[in-house]
Amino acid sequence: MNLGRETRVLKRITIVLAHWCPHCVPLSLEKSRQMANALRVELPVLDIDQPEQEKISDELVKNSGDFAVDYLIPQVFLEYESGQTAHVFTGFSEGVHITAARWEDFLTSDFYRSLGG
Repeated sequence: MNLGRETRVLKRITIVLAHWCPHCVPLSLEKSRQMANALRVELPVLDIDQPEQEKISDELVKNSGDFAVDYLIPQVFLEYESGQTAHVFTGFSEGVHITAARWEDFLTSDFYRSLGG
């Protein structure tokens, strides 16, 4: 597939989280901020405990993420200038140490490096 330049231009990274979740705060929020800073894009933070943000979060996760009625958080998305959205990360319910290890895997991956991170 030959994607145009606009398709590949990253607009923002969005994280869906809850502030009470130890997989989310501080771990995934810090990792997402690190990504946004490295890639020079904005980082909208959507809190599922805020009614207006919950609606946006639910729609984003339903359309592009790991959706279930009681979906796992955090979830992280790359949003491109073209309007495309790519889900890149979901926390792991097995333990915070597993989520932390998967973050390290992601941040050292070829895919992440291809973004310029």
